[in-house]
Amino acid sequence: MSEQITTTEGDVASHVMVVDDDPRLRRLLQRYLFEHGFRVSVAANATEARHTLEGIQPDALVLDVTMPGENGLDLTRALRDAGQDLPILLLTARGEPEDRITGLEAGADDYLGKPFEPRELLLRLKAHLRRHQPPPPTDNLRIVRLGDKEFDPVRLLLSGPDGNIHLTGGEAALLCVLARRPNETFTREDIAKAMDMTEIGERAVDVQVTRLRRCIEPDPREPRFLHTVRGRGYVLKPGL
Repeated sequence: MSEQITTTEGDVASHVMVVDDDPRLRRLLQRYLFEHGFRVSVAANATEARHTLEGIQPDALVLDVTMPGENGLDLTRALRDAGQDLPILLLTARGEPEDRITGLEAGADDYLGKPFEPRELLLRLKAHLRRHQPPPPTDNLRIVRLGDKEFDPVRLLLSGPDGNIHLTGGEAALLCVLARRPNETFTREDIAKAMDMTEIGERAVDVQVTRLRRCIEPDPREPRFLHTVRGRGYVLKPGL
């Protein structure tokens, strides 16, 4: 069974779920995040995590990659396939750039190599939770038309003829950044800064672009709306 600690302000505190087979690390993160105002649930493996997720919906997930049984990458893919769009931060002893890209391709929002400072995890979690909050309404946030789809940057909602289209937090954040200034080219560095992804690397932007194209383009191999500007970056060109 999973364990849970709640704050006295449980109704307003963000709820983070930590999944790791190391009991010492689970307890450390559980206590640390609780002391910084989070509600915290923990699970020792993917099976426990799935059981807990049947009853609660956390605001973010901190997930170890190398666990016995179903590993963190497989669980991430399964959660994304099931429509879960909560921020997912992967933990792993393998910190090579290719490992990070593999995690992002699986649908994770971030990747932190072990050992790490708990404060860094805290700051990254807060950044991803901020990114999942709808931005305040402004004159620059209008409905964007993408063929037979529409994107509402205030509600971070993509819809089409058959209803709402699922976007992960990273995909929605990227589309919101581009939709605020359509027809304007953004460098990868610009996008990484706007999405709090500078520490992950600019290649992570390319991964998110590839994932977003699968959601908005009739043919992701021949983009109509999200274009690559060779040597510069990306531009969103709304239209019918």
